Amino acid sequence: MTDSLFTPFSLRETTIPNRVMLSPMCQYSAEEGMPNEWHRVHLGTRAVGGAGVVMTEATGVERRGRITPGCLGIWSDEQAAALEPITAFVRSQGAVPAIQLAHAGRKASHAPPSEGGHALPADHADGWETISATDEPYPDEEPAATRRMDGDDVEEVIDAFAAAAERALSAGFEIAEVHAAHGYLLHQFLSPVTNDREDAYGGSFENRTRLVREVVEAVRGVWPDDKPVFVRISATDWLPDRDSWDVDDSVRLAPLLADAGADLIDVSGGGIHPDQELPNAGPGYQVPYAEAIREGTDVPVAAVGGITEPTHADALVRNGRADLVALGRELLRHPYWPLEAAHELGAEVEWPVQYRRGRFE
Repeated sequence: MTDSLFTPFSLRETTIPNRVMLSPMCQYSAEEGMPNEWHRVHLGTRAVGGAGVVMTEATGVERRGRITPGCLGIWSDEQAAALEPITAFVRSQGAVPAIQLAHAGRKASHAPPSEGGHALPADHADGWETISATDEPYPDEEPAATRRMDGDDVEEVIDAFAAAAERALSAGFEIAEVHAAHGYLLHQFLSPVTNDREDAYGGSFENRTRLVREVVEAVRGVWPDDKPVFVRISATDWLPDRDSWDVDDSVRLAPLLADAGADLIDVSGGGIHPDQELPNAGPGYQVPYAEAIREGTDVPVAAVGGITEPTHADALVRNGRADLVALGRELLRHPYWPLEAAHELGAEVEWPVQYRRGRFE
């Protein structure tokens, strides 16, 4: 039988009820990294709406790893405890709770988009020192100083990812995703645009990919054997006129990530530099990147990028172009999209008992 959007998907011993995944979407609503009622309702609503995987926003493994002061964190046991009732509710609705473990690197210490998104220097009341593969700050009208990481910093970051994964497990998450995309810290090591190092973490492809491989190994080392680990990557920097990370690099990286313990590659693009040349953002504009990785490596993939129509999402799975379909903005607009998509596609899905009066006849 051909797999479809509403065919269950198993990785290790974890079964995802369908192929729809809530893509990580920053909410800028936490205080000192602590989740609150907004996060409970935001994530819980998507579980009620039928998404197979409900994933948190980028969740800082260190305080200095947050993108903004309002970003979620999991560097403390208190944060993990506050996430526990959220994961319990997500599971109660039949969805699989997932967390994106993240470190923003030189793209940390920024104001939220609603306040302009500009850099917050370390001496700002809400700012802090950022770290990166380089000492070149992220380009901004008033860029904040960035410190090049030394060996101790590298070890601290690896340990922070592992500790965060342990806390995520205690909080009830079933999938851990390592964020290595969108110009954040691990991507800063991958891309020659930002990695100007001359040590074991810079220069060659092997060296530039070393940190993300070590982070995935560290997360896999504390994550149970029966639960999957995802990695989100930017398949390309969208900087064709300079030495940069591209799709061929991503195809080459994917099996190395699998060897390190990754079970699925969540494929996105861009974010390393504001001069990126964005492609025409039509429906499924990033799907070819996921398809290239799936065809070139046999590693399962999630596809993202302007996917809004149920028939389109279903075709991606039926035609073997993706194993999961990640929806971001569309699930912000339509949190019950999976239930409506199932009706349009003629698939039988379980509605919450409280909402069964709303089922389509």
